[in-house]
Amino acid sequence: MSTRILRSGIRFGEGPRWHDGRLWYSDFYDHAVHAIDLDGNDERIVEVLTQPSGLGWLPNGDMLISSMLDRKVLRWDGSALHPYADLSAHFTWHGNDMLVVPDTGRTYVGNFGFDYEAFLAEYGIDGLFGEPGPSSTVICRIDPDGSEHVAADELIFPNGMVLTPDGRTLIVAETLALRLTAFDVAADGSLSNRRVWADLSEHFGAPDGICLDAEGAVWIAAATTPRAMRIAEGGEVLEVIETSMNCYALMLGGPEGRHLFMMTAPSSESHAVADVTTAA
Repeated sequence: MSTRILRSGIRFGEGPRWHDGRLWYSDFYDHAVHAIDLDGNDERIVEVLTQPSGLGWLPNGDMLISSMLDRKVLRWDGSALHPYADLSAHFTWHGNDMLVVPDTGRTYVGNFGFDYEAFLAEYGIDGLFGEPGPSSTVICRIDPDGSEHVAADELIFPNGMVLTPDGRTLIVAETLALRLTAFDVAADGSLSNRRVWADLSEHFGAPDGICLDAEGAVWIAAATTPRAMRIAEGGEVLEVIETSMNCYALMLGGPEGRHLFMMTAPSSESHAVADVTTAA
């Protein structure tokens, strides 16, 4: 295994997706979605002043973008941004990562649930993972007809999500609960049978972005540490990759799906990284 820096100069990279031969990603503090090929040729696709996060594609090829600050989902048709969904009635703080089911367009979106930076300033890291602890929140589901539903509640900072190849299990990273949580997915997209897929508290591996590999293991960006971890159902750590800075998001891609792209930064706090360039 070898590693290399594909691109430096990223403010804060999130939501990486492999699509049409390139890695697409959001840069929070550049306020834009980018796409980069394996040679490092980077294109700034579209500006999103309300801070982009999760990405995904509808069956017609339009891209959906989780717009964090206004708690909306936007649609990019290749030339302009359009409103797609307004989740502000359901979300209590910034929108977060997102999963779009490619063959149906059904979409699942998480949110912070509380003012993360204000809470951290008042209570510190011990307060995030101990007492008083963060507020719980919801994942919203947007169906192909545009209707919005609360898909799951009582989640602690729902973040990256993956769907198993058979479409029957959704796994979500509960970042501040230090776990991966799984749900059964019904034909109508509703979620049930909540269960802990992997408890990561022993490793203090706060899962941020996640992706699923061909063997059914989940790669997690362990946001509280400078590493990516490959996790089996039940929590066994199968592999660890050390990074130079904290790892916040990752995605498998490349011609054979065997390249692991990792987005790193010195911190997730806006005041610490908004004017600092990082790497992927």
